[in-house]
Amino acid sequence: MKIVHIITRLILGGAQENTLITCRLLAQRGHEVTLITGPALGPEGGLFNQTKDAGYEVIVLNSLRRAILPGRDIVAYLQLKRLLQELKPDIVHTHSAKAGILGRWAAEALKGQLEPGTHKPFIVHTIHGLAFHPYQNPLLSKFYIAIEKSAGRCTDAFLTVAEVMTEKARAVGIGLDKPYTTAYSAIDEESFVHKPSEDDIKSFRRKHGISDQAVVLITVARLAELKGHEYIIESARRLAGQHENCCWLFVGNGALTGQIKKHIQMAGLRYRVKLTGLLQPEQIPLAIHASDILVHCSLREGLARVLPQAMLCGKPVVSFDIDGAKEVVNPHTGFLIEPTDMDGLTEACGKLIENPALRQSLGKAGLDCVLERFAPDTMVNTIEGVYRNLAGRQ
Repeated sequence: MKIVHIITRLILGGAQENTLITCRLLAQRGHEVTLITGPALGPEGGLFNQTKDAGYEVIVLNSLRRAILPGRDIVAYLQLKRLLQELKPDIVHTHSAKAGILGRWAAEALKGQLEPGTHKPFIVHTIHGLAFHPYQNPLLSKFYIAIEKSAGRCTDAFLTVAEVMTEKARAVGIGLDKPYTTAYSAIDEESFVHKPSEDDIKSFRRKHGISDQAVVLITVARLAELKGHEYIIESARRLAGQHENCCWLFVGNGALTGQIKKHIQMAGLRYRVKLTGLLQPEQIPLAIHASDILVHCSLREGLARVLPQAMLCGKPVVSFDIDGAKEVVNPHTGFLIEPTDMDGLTEACGKLIENPALRQSLGKAGLDCVLERFAPDTMVNTIEGVYRNLAGRQ
């Protein structure tokens, strides 16, 4: 099949890694794949190096941006429509909010211009996360829901990265008459399952001022709004005096870097909380293996990829109970905490700091839980099945 994927930007992020794995494997399976994306702007880094020699074409539209910019958005829509006319795909598969809206509208407009009897592209959209959430202005949420409903009418099939994403989309009336399929967001598992050498782990720790004996609680997330770093800092403040042998490691960069550094200093944790800055994707497995506990306090996610990533490394996880977290985190693999529950967060982290045997047992169960579900072939088999079901309707 001729397949076009459209995503807003190739920054370091879960939706982007998911999309690149999908494009690579579909190309390896003999499909003709094109990826259309906007520029990777911002402090989060980029993933364009992963598209080199990957077997598919990449087209960058400078007009396609994450922010709502009416002038650029109109240009992006028209350019997408023109590209789809030229490429004549069998499938148009969109990702993320902006590209999901403009890409589906452009593909639907193209359908309306085709001559009777001409093959029309099927439109698939993956919901990695929802643009509307309870932490924004209610009027803005209503606007996003209305836009998503409109694009939903153009969509032939939905994919979601977690069952809860299907539930939330349907609950507000998005695509009620369309099929939804869950395809857990794939991870290139080998680099996570394979443990680095002790020398590499010690070297990473020394680089970031961490002793060999320290218990390390790692957080891998953009330093941005709603990622929950303030809750982790507060739990660290409560725990630091009781546990001299532990430290916290923040992996990532973002708009709130300066603010978070000030928060750390005000909490008296300058020497207990380490910031690595931006790490490339291939460095993340080493960072997790060099740590002992994964703590994730985001207030909104589809299903945070770092949760199964940590489990593939055999690490226990502590996560706020939001969106898809409960689909991988349970009493056998870690601790689910009610969002913003500081007492619960502090208690869970404390238990894991104090109990190496518990960390080991939860980590092993986590690995067994996610190994097959998050394999690249598992995800792409599901996606390819959705494509073939649509093609069979012609």
